[in-house]
Amino acid sequence: MPNATTRPKRTRRHRRAQREDAVRNELVSRSLESAQQCLFSQDYGTAFVHYLLALNLAPALKDFANESFRFTLFKWADELDSLGRIQDLFNCYEQAMELFPVDEVIVNSMGEHLFRMGFRDEAAGHFYKALKLRPDFPEAKENFYRVANWLVERWHFLMLNDHGRNHKYQLAVKKAVEEGCSSVLDIGTGTGILGMCAKMAGAAEVYACELSKTMYELACEVLSANGMADSIKIVHLKSLDMKIPKDIPNRVSLVVTETVDAGLFGEGIIETLIHAWKHLLLPPPNMHQQPLSSPSQTGRVIPAGATVFGVAVQCREIRRHHRLCASSVGGLDLSAVGQIFSPVSCLADAEDSTEPYTTERLSRLRGGYIQLTQPFTALDIDFNNVQELEGLCSREVVQLRLCVTQEGVLDALAVWFQLHLDQDNHLSTGPQEDTCWEQAIYPIQSPFNTVKCGDEILVEVSCKDSYLRLCCAAIIRDGHTFRMDSVTPKILAANPEAELCSALAGLQTSQQKPSCAFMLESTEIALLNNTAYHNSFQRAMSKLLVSLKSTRRSQQSDTELDPIYVLDVSEGFSVLSLIAAQLGFDSGEDKQIGPGTVQAYSSVEKEHHQTMLRLLAKGNGVLESTLEFWLSHVEDDSAVLQRPATEKLWSAIILDCIETCGLIRQKMLEKATLARCLLEDGGQIFPERIVIHGMLVESDTLLRESAVQGTEPTLGFNIAPFINQFTVPVHVFLDLSTLECTHLSEAVELFALDLMNSTVNYTDREVKVRVKTSGKVTAVAFWYQIHLDSEQSVSTFSEDSHWKQAAVVLQQPLTVSRGEWVKLSIQLHKSSISITAVKEEGLGADDDDIREAEPMTSDS
Repeated sequence: MPNATTRPKRTRRHRRAQREDAVRNELVSRSLESAQQCLFSQDYGTAFVHYLLALNLAPALKDFANESFRFTLFKWADELDSLGRIQDLFNCYEQAMELFPVDEVIVNSMGEHLFRMGFRDEAAGHFYKALKLRPDFPEAKENFYRVANWLVERWHFLMLNDHGRNHKYQLAVKKAVEEGCSSVLDIGTGTGILGMCAKMAGAAEVYACELSKTMYELACEVLSANGMADSIKIVHLKSLDMKIPKDIPNRVSLVVTETVDAGLFGEGIIETLIHAWKHLLLPPPNMHQQPLSSPSQTGRVIPAGATVFGVAVQCREIRRHHRLCASSVGGLDLSAVGQIFSPVSCLADAEDSTEPYTTERLSRLRGGYIQLTQPFTALDIDFNNVQELEGLCSREVVQLRLCVTQEGVLDALAVWFQLHLDQDNHLSTGPQEDTCWEQAIYPIQSPFNTVKCGDEILVEVSCKDSYLRLCCAAIIRDGHTFRMDSVTPKILAANPEAELCSALAGLQTSQQKPSCAFMLESTEIALLNNTAYHNSFQRAMSKLLVSLKSTRRSQQSDTELDPIYVLDVSEGFSVLSLIAAQLGFDSGEDKQIGPGTVQAYSSVEKEHHQTMLRLLAKGNGVLESTLEFWLSHVEDDSAVLQRPATEKLWSAIILDCIETCGLIRQKMLEKATLARCLLEDGGQIFPERIVIHGMLVESDTLLRESAVQGTEPTLGFNIAPFINQFTVPVHVFLDLSTLECTHLSEAVELFALDLMNSTVNYTDREVKVRVKTSGKVTAVAFWYQIHLDSEQSVSTFSEDSHWKQAAVVLQQPLTVSRGEWVKLSIQLHKSSISITAVKEEGLGADDDDIREAEPMTSDS
């Protein structure tokens, strides 16, 4: 019988396990120690390997080593990214997420790398997962909002909210199905609404295709929610890649699509329909001059065709984004660079990088527009005629002569179209229509652009590379023809260095303006045309230089003063560094700023930007040696903010704080923190302070642009809950002066950011706002007052501002009455702003002594 009192023996296996535990513990300890040593020596790759080994051997230590592991991973990933070792970077993240599968910070960081590399669908998945892991994670929330704009463009919301558009498509599809089109293919299905219309109309077979992975997955959800997942087959393909019988069993009798943009052909509808007629559609009626027995044996397209219209317009807002209007800014004569154009051109010799048109909603352009001619018909196209589609790009250029009916400045041709869905249903994208569409804008970039009544404008219409192109070729006046393309100099954009010497020589030997021209982005041209901003900067910089010069003269006994170092780290093209350099040579009225006192550095990196600054420096008498390009002095482009020299500090650092779209630039506060550490005593950051102003507004337009408003506009189909997952609460690129809205309050100060003194900043604030007009608060619109110093400031809501405004759309509209008070809770996390609004109970029209609340908390 067994001995119940015997103790367990220490077997050989137990002793071996103890030895193995000891060896493992020793290995873990040594690995962690080695990882720390590698971190100290900035050998992040080796440290990462040591952490992987230690934490795989001892998972219990993961909580203890989590922060250090994250730090190591992010440093090593940045290094791999800079070396172009992308696959190694992703492998590291996969290993990290195996160790920490529910670490929202690591998941979010992986998404950031994916987004930067163009993998937007995959990035969105990681941001979404990070938010699921931690719904209040601000970085993941900001990243998801950013990527949502790429994945589900804002026009989807407007289009789905356009009941008139949806209903007319529904009528056209229903009519076609009732006439015998029993098999339907919806090309570019989006949310699947047109395919569902076909199925509801009684089509026997319905297919759909969608290229975007995000929209394909969204459409699958929508079909399932509407009980059509089994009756509509959707494929994740571009229609050009679809094959019979692999993707659909047979040719279909109806193709329905809306793959059109504001310029009609820009989304590739011509190529799409040619391919569909050849490979996916049944033949059209009368193709062989013999009527077929049944409509189900023939093919057709909805829309059946389109007519394109246009008009010549004068519009200051278009002009200042596509042509240099200012002759000087901030004391700089701009004539030295010749002409400046935007990359939107239809000229025959236009660069490959140019686009034929841009888009605008004419009814919402600041200052409006003036029609200089009567509207004209530019083109008719039959989408059911494959020969016409195939011959479109080889058509001869058509010349139209437009009679000028209004004297003015010819700034652009504005173009819209009418879609002929069938004989009875039509959709217009005209500027006077209540529609979700913008208009195509063909800017005029010739300096010869003034027209008089009785003049004729010669317009050339063509279709090149499947883009509709309208070009103002000439102005005919009193029998004389003035060619508009012959006065356009050669644009320098790709590699202008070879021609810089001749341009500089031309400045030295001739008083005539140089014959070259430069290309800038439209936002950069609008910035250059913002004279108020540049003039204010000139005054603020001049004041700082006077102060610094005075201080140095009192502190230094010798006559040789150290240079005043100025660094401009603005995004894109900027002349602010050159304005500072010129001030070093301009004695001014007070004679206190002497020659050679400013050493300016610009962070522009494009060659033609540098060429422009050199030409401007030469043309304005600024020595070449006083303006340098900072990136040539910096080994790591990601570390732009550093000392000008080992033992030197900056006198002024110029930061680009506000994006053109109306948001605070990402990592602006972090840059300001670093910039303060690099300033000499008495030095300054420009701007020194930013104040956010806002007001309560009621705007149905903002609601329609932000989310699908129930099932009524979508014909009863359940689409809103699915696409509204991609709703972004902050709307950008707004022009509040033309936005259809009601101002429910006066403008108030919402938030302030001091870039020179972080101790007075705060992370959140409550503000009480008095309602002046009864209504529904749907959004809080906001803009900025940019204080360059204590005296000079500019508003991003001014008439000449190159910045747009923005608005936070509330989750639920707030009904208010005149005299009531609304409490706004504003939070700013890094560069992301969030606002909530509630009514203040118990406060009425008689409470006149209430003012805006003081900041709630302080965060240094």
